[in-house]
Amino acid sequence: MRISLIKVFLLLLTVQMFSQQEARLLRFPAIHGEKIAFSYAGDLYIVNAAGGVARKITSDIGYEMFPKFSPDGKYIAFTGQYDGNTEVYLIPAEGGIPKRLTYTATLGRDDVSDRMGPNNIVMAWKDNETIMYRSRWREFNDWKGQLYTVSIKGGLSEQLPLPRGGFGTFNSDGTKLVYNRVFREFRTWKRYRGGQADDIWIYDLKSKKTERVLENPAQDIFPMWVGDKIYFTSDRDNTLNLYVHDLKTNATTQLTKYTDFDVKFPSAGSNAIVYENGGYIYKYDIAAGKAEKVTIYINEDFAVGRNEMIDVSREVSNFEISPDGNRAMFGARGEIFTVPVKNGPTRNITGSMGVHERASKWSPDGKYIAYISDRSGEDEIYIKPQNGLGDETQLTKGSSYYKFSLIWSSDSKKILFHDQSYGLFYVDIESKKTVKVDQGEVSPIGQYDISPDGYWIAYSKNERDQMSNVYLYSVAENKSYKVTDGWFASGQPEFSEDGSFLYFVSSRTFNPRYGWTEWNHIYVDMAKIYMVPLAKSTKSPFEPKSDEVTIKSDSDGEKGKDDKKNGGDAAKDSKTAVVDTEGLTERIIEVPVQPASYFNLASAGDKLFYQRNSSSDSRPKLLVY
Repeated sequence: MRISLIKVFLLLLTVQMFSQQEARLLRFPAIHGEKIAFSYAGDLYIVNAAGGVARKITSDIGYEMFPKFSPDGKYIAFTGQYDGNTEVYLIPAEGGIPKRLTYTATLGRDDVSDRMGPNNIVMAWKDNETIMYRSRWREFNDWKGQLYTVSIKGGLSEQLPLPRGGFGTFNSDGTKLVYNRVFREFRTWKRYRGGQADDIWIYDLKSKKTERVLENPAQDIFPMWVGDKIYFTSDRDNTLNLYVHDLKTNATTQLTKYTDFDVKFPSAGSNAIVYENGGYIYKYDIAAGKAEKVTIYINEDFAVGRNEMIDVSREVSNFEISPDGNRAMFGARGEIFTVPVKNGPTRNITGSMGVHERASKWSPDGKYIAYISDRSGEDEIYIKPQNGLGDETQLTKGSSYYKFSLIWSSDSKKILFHDQSYGLFYVDIESKKTVKVDQGEVSPIGQYDISPDGYWIAYSKNERDQMSNVYLYSVAENKSYKVTDGWFASGQPEFSEDGSFLYFVSSRTFNPRYGWTEWNHIYVDMAKIYMVPLAKSTKSPFEPKSDEVTIKSDSDGEKGKDDKKNGGDAAKDSKTAVVDTEGLTERIIEVPVQPASYFNLASAGDKLFYQRNSSSDSRPKLLVY
């Protein structure tokens, strides 16, 4: 009995040790009968339609994607990169040596991660010998492409008589094509409603006529012809779900109701449709009207995911000098390092496996390094002692948005940041309280600065019904004041180092030129740098000057002694910003620089550093005023 228990225990232990983990990030599925083909980590796999352990059928260093079974199930056409270029290939459905079918021009933008998508995407089979694909080699515009067919026997490709096209499939006899005219499935637009939203069209290859089947303000994409019905995905309910349109009754019905993830890259077989959702593959049974997840396992050594020592010196994402100049900080591959000027070791401040830290900033007092980390599963802000010896402290929590661009206050007590919800915030490092400064309506608030005393925040915000404006926010009052009037685009605010002025860039210079191509007036080099005295009493540095004779009196000598005794003008050493919010717009002063494009303003002492790029500059220049 005891031996039997030991055997059972060892068996359970063995099962636990070798238990499989369900695979995810499975892409571009296709189905034929009881087989599903898909792409994982850039290679093609096949698996039983009921799920199970998948078998790899390609192993090239390039990316293989968009597999499509031939109607008879003998072959798989796919888009691959075996010979460097992205081309159409053919392989036996059970695996074998791939055959290259197309030879097209090399494109500058040709990647599965690019918003234009890869080139030469396999769309569908017309019959057992003809493959349809989409290529962009004719158009200079990376967005536009045409539909072509190529034979499995090789030879030249033939363009379908359509000006351009996107995803599509043929009917059973190959005489008609249902397709999208627009191709924007790789773009990140969500809930788009506009002229580039896809509709579904049918092209008759015999009559050469094109007819719109569905017209809806939402996205209707990935049309699939099965029998007398057109299956497709649409975001009519704000999430891409599977729909069907009956060509006989003209009725459209929603088939799935996902809310978390979109239905992506569906592909139809004779009895089922497979698609991506949340990184998994699902199968929709057409007859039963039911979708279920296909549980897939991949048994490999996953060599590309093994731990290894990597030189990150060429992968630096951000850098900064410590306040005292003794060390430099670098962000690289999700870690934060500090490097000495001369003596001492390089320190990995974060040293976190499986966690990504970025956007690191040194506190002005040199005590902490702040950064954004996904340790909790969401983007949150942390601080850690600059020597890496103490524990990190999480400052924000409960967020579900990406955060960006940390800026410390000069007293090292607050951190300013913005997030993808279009909000601008600051967090107090002692109380860990987060305060919202403002909320953007049309875009993120990504340009901001904090005054030397930490009591005022300057930022620019794109407006819904006027040009972008510059604002001043009072930390004490929790209130914003408009600096510009909205007539001209204004942004890139920067406080002067003493807190007396606010600099910004604004496009309010109009010098029309005549264009010889369109026979119309054009405007270039519209921006200049402007400044606002924050206190009414602050004089313009550009006011007219006149050399006058100074008349000395007996009291001047005593006054000079008092000044020396008191250390000179106390106000001159003060960095406390005095802001008179009334009349800010009327106090705007133009800095005498040429019209151009200006960016990266930085104040240091009585100097303003900036970059300029104009039609007369061969390249951007770093200048100082």
